[in-house]
Amino acid sequence: MARHSRLALALCLGAQLMIGTSLQAKEGDIPSYELDTVIQLALERNPVMTEAQGLIDQSQGQQIAAGAYPNPTLYGQSGRGAIRDPSLGVELTEYAVTVGQPLEWPAKRAARQRAADAGFAGAGAGFSEKQLNLMAEVRIAFDELLFAQRQAELAQQNLAIVEDVKRIVNTRVRLGEAPQFEAIKAQVEVLKANQVVTRARNTVRATRVALDTLTVGALGRVYTIKGDFRPIPSELHLEDLVANMLKNHPSLNRLARLVERADYTVDFERQARVPNVTVGGGYWREIGREAVTANLSVPVPIWYQRKGEIASALGVRRQQEAELLRMRNELLRAVNLHYQDVQTTAELIRVFEEGLLKQAEEALRIAQFSFRQGAASLLEVLDAQRVQRQILFDYTQARYDLSISLTRLERSIGGPL
Repeated sequence: MARHSRLALALCLGAQLMIGTSLQAKEGDIPSYELDTVIQLALERNPVMTEAQGLIDQSQGQQIAAGAYPNPTLYGQSGRGAIRDPSLGVELTEYAVTVGQPLEWPAKRAARQRAADAGFAGAGAGFSEKQLNLMAEVRIAFDELLFAQRQAELAQQNLAIVEDVKRIVNTRVRLGEAPQFEAIKAQVEVLKANQVVTRARNTVRATRVALDTLTVGALGRVYTIKGDFRPIPSELHLEDLVANMLKNHPSLNRLARLVERADYTVDFERQARVPNVTVGGGYWREIGREAVTANLSVPVPIWYQRKGEIASALGVRRQQEAELLRMRNELLRAVNLHYQDVQTTAELIRVFEEGLLKQAEEALRIAQFSFRQGAASLLEVLDAQRVQRQILFDYTQARYDLSISLTRLERSIGGPL
């Protein structure tokens, strides 16, 4: 009987070991990603970048078309011919071949090519703009998931502390050292802490899906991320940030190229008032006649001289100039706003790190020790715990806000700080 008991115990231990090994293997199979990897996956798979690349290909095609020469026109005809006079009775195969080559006004051709070149440069700047915005969105979503994970960890730690307090209270109630009401209060605190943990885990799942969406499902339904919030920058100067934005921001570069293209389009429409000239020649063979000819075709712009196209091109140029000015003012406002956010949040983080965190942790430690010794009440412990939890939450929130503000500041200036 004892041998059977030892065998059953061994089987139970073996089963538990196998289950534990299986759970560890499953946990090890969960992929973990760093920020750089997530950004690379988003740049490779997100359709926003595919669309931007498509615009580059389209502009490149327009460049090729702008540099092409007009095709010549070849005309030919042939047939049997005969003289009506029956005394002659001459018959012959008659034919005619003509060729015409349009010649474009050089200034018009040059303006069209320069407009196409500016459009291609604008498409390249647009690609950089899409890349900048997508990288910023990924960084923000990454920080949101990191913040949600930290909140879930804090909620779990708080639950462990509350459960420890509940065990102490239950022991005191059982020994008659505390009233039953204390146990009820402790149980309510445990229920509240469990609700906080549940909400935090739901937030983690939702933010995980949001980040995975930016990579078009490359991360999977279940994964973890590794990383930390961005630290306080060493030194930032608003004047340098503004100068960098005005010089390098891809949105301003894109709009500047569009204004340039609009200028060349206006020039093209004005030069297009000079019509294309077609030169050509031909060979004719008829009964009793053979000829080599040359011809010149010149349209005469008497009734219409492209006033509508010129007015439309001028309107587009004014629109693009206004859009460039609007974007410049918007970016200036954003740089100033996010710069101030960074400075304010960094100062708040320093306040937490230089005193509040240690003070709240020490106050909670003293309250817990006094409670175990019977020198403090349950209410005092719960108050100290709430203060320490709120300070940790505010500190994590401040680090998250700083990271988000730095990302938005980088997007406002058009590149890394």
